[in-house]
Amino acid sequence: MTNTLLPAARDILAKLIAFDTTSRNSNLDLIAWVEDYLAGHGVTSTRVVNADASKANLYASVGPDVEAGIILSGHSDVVPVDGQDWLSDPWTVTERNGLLHGRGSCDMKGFIALALAAVPLFKNGAKPVHLALSYDEEVGCLGAPAMIEDMAAKLPKPALAIIGEPTMMKVINGHKGIAVHEVEVLGHEAHSSLTHLGLSANMVAVELMHDLAELARNLWENADPSSPFIPPHATLTIGRMQGGTAPNILARRAHFVFDLRCPPDVDPEVVLAPFKAKVAALDGEMRRAFPEAGVTITRRSNAPPMAPTGSQEAADFVRSLTGDNGPSGVVSYAAEAGQFQQAGFATVICGPGSIEQAHQPNEYLAVEQFERGADFMVRLAQALA
Repeated sequence: MTNTLLPAARDILAKLIAFDTTSRNSNLDLIAWVEDYLAGHGVTSTRVVNADASKANLYASVGPDVEAGIILSGHSDVVPVDGQDWLSDPWTVTERNGLLHGRGSCDMKGFIALALAAVPLFKNGAKPVHLALSYDEEVGCLGAPAMIEDMAAKLPKPALAIIGEPTMMKVINGHKGIAVHEVEVLGHEAHSSLTHLGLSANMVAVELMHDLAELARNLWENADPSSPFIPPHATLTIGRMQGGTAPNILARRAHFVFDLRCPPDVDPEVVLAPFKAKVAALDGEMRRAFPEAGVTITRRSNAPPMAPTGSQEAADFVRSLTGDNGPSGVVSYAAEAGQFQQAGFATVICGPGSIEQAHQPNEYLAVEQFERGADFMVRLAQALA
């Protein structure tokens, strides 16, 4: 049965990767293709769109309308290929030395392709499989919450959710959360020789970024040695910064974006409280000097962690399908699993490929992992029969 599923999955993977669903783009063409594919198998799907209808989540139930089904979830968006040195077209699946190269092959269109290829098997089950495709996972897990809320309200209660992030088909029951913030600094322009007549947004931004660097160092120095995460502590990095117009002008504007990734037992708001107090104090000082000046901090996303609690039965079930006899693990990346868990679903992460290949030039999914993923789908169908 696996040999029958694999050719279909390879064909679907090629079609999915051909859609450039980089997070800055719409994913509607991919969603429309999946809708048509499911309709061809007699499966009705539901869109959950964003505010301007430029992107959409999609979920569909395959099989009977009963409880105790299984959610298979993956995100449709991918990270950019800009500036990366690819040896082949990133939007075409290219096999080299047993590796399937293409943007999203590993993260995570490979898993989605396998789940879609298994739809004919799932249709005959005694319990349903609920397919869930999200948008904007790569930019802070922004799309999934609306879909998860709709699913929780409308579906017969599923037994568990499997998020198919790349884990080498190992069972994961914990991940860090992620909070992304943007800091905007407005100064007052003047000639750079007359610093007393202006206020450089860049200089303020540098001071604040230094504070964040010190905060990151403190998190590292005070890591819990018993933590299962690698690295064990909450991490903070500044991913983007921009400011100024010329070297001889006091910068009018500067901004930077940082992300904070916390284990389940660390509250990001507590971590950032001193920094936010500093921002508020600086904002007041700057406005008193120049009314148009100031500094603001805006949270762009806040995806919760997944805690390794309440998922033992789900983990045992998934291990029975993968043949993974080891203990459940945790991962340091953020995922939508915490959002499913927060909505009351027993949740685990398990999917083909390694996170080490994700986001890289020449991203790949090993054929061996693709085959293991196909075996998993076949066994899932058998378990639900």
